[in-house]
Amino acid sequence: KFEFGQELIFAHDGRPFFHYFSRTWIIDANGDKVRDSALETGFVRCRPDRQLEVLLTHATGFAEVWYGEIGDARFEITTDAVVRTGSAKEVTAGKRLYGYVDGDLLYAYDMAAMGQSLQPHLWARLQRADA
Repeated sequence: KFEFGQELIFAHDGRPFFHYFSRTWIIDANGDKVRDSALETGFVRCRPDRQLEVLLTHATGFAEVWYGEIGDARFEITTDAVVRTGSAKEVTAGKRLYGYVDGDLLYAYDMAAMGQSLQPHLWARLQRADA
């Protein structure tokens, strides 16, 4: 178990996709940063009929293709493919659920990695920061 802070950015320049960027850091019981943690970036592409494609790359050496469906104030995605470099940890599958609740973004991330089956990995409640 651990606590973490996270910055999540969705950027849009008018083309039919969003650029996604996430960085996390481990925090102590006082909320102070202990060390940097995960970095991921990619693209969220909305398709016809409320379908979603997501491409993500991770600084630790793996990339994922996700597919899912957009619901009312939520979307759920599941990995279709995971590729990794020779030095990356073994990640084989994932499932993510994002929801907009009371003005906050909530998510749950299940992961299959290091010989373990798909299981809860992270969850968070993110609040919008003023730019």
